[in-house]
Amino acid sequence: MGVVRVEPLIEERKRFEEWLLAGNQSTLGYLERNIEKRFDVGRLVENSHSVVVCAVSYLSQYSRGYRDGYNAKIASYALNDDYHVTIKSMLCELADELKKHSPELRYRAFVDSAPLAEKSLAVRAGLGWIGRQSLVVNPRLGSMIHLGELVIDDVVDEYDRPMIGVGCGSCRRCVDACPNGAILDNRTIDTRRCISCRTIEREGCTDDITLDGWIFGCDACQSVCPFNKQAPLHTNPRFDPRIDPYELSAERWLRMTDDEFSEMAATTPMTRSGLERIRGNIKK
Repeated sequence: MGVVRVEPLIEERKRFEEWLLAGNQSTLGYLERNIEKRFDVGRLVENSHSVVVCAVSYLSQYSRGYRDGYNAKIASYALNDDYHVTIKSMLCELADELKKHSPELRYRAFVDSAPLAEKSLAVRAGLGWIGRQSLVVNPRLGSMIHLGELVIDDVVDEYDRPMIGVGCGSCRRCVDACPNGAILDNRTIDTRRCISCRTIEREGCTDDITLDGWIFGCDACQSVCPFNKQAPLHTNPRFDPRIDPYELSAERWLRMTDDEFSEMAATTPMTRSGLERIRGNIKK
């Protein structure tokens, strides 16, 4: 956890706008909206002064890669209950603790649910750096972390600072692991070639890529990361996988009924795509 002052993220906004101009957002048009608010929390939340940024690991036994040739791979975060709900609950619990010391404290909690440059805020809060695969990498927890923010109307005595002297070095394992070359040299992603985008978004980013056996999301660039390989598994039971992906072969997915899918995945992020979309990602 780290705390940063509410202030415009000028350099981060410039880099983001350059990424947009290059067309790397492809069909993700929502990223083009509310840019002023995304990079200035003060425009998003009135009377805000500080942002408490939290990082929580979800690393499980399924996060470090699937066996060779498996053709019904699911990103490990999607095997759990929807992180939006879980992290939001945890943030509210944190806010309740803060209010014990400052009863008049006012806050808003965010979990990937509003135009908020959360990766930039996490870096400024000293929680890690932007890895080559565009994700926040924490030296102890790796990149398989969920971010959440409490925007508060209070000023703290001391704010955190970015990490110094840490990073990916010369490692390019994530770049080499992406079968479609979606990871760009400037630590951003070309979503037109990203398997995660292609398998999840309701409008496919492009059809001219291989899915490499992934049917929802993709962990290819993360499972090879040395920091994820050495990171400890998560210890919070809220992030225990509720689905064993090896029990769900491609054939099992193709036979699955809507009722079976609803019963199995109702509380997971997979409902975002739905059964029909997931089945369509399977290479028969």
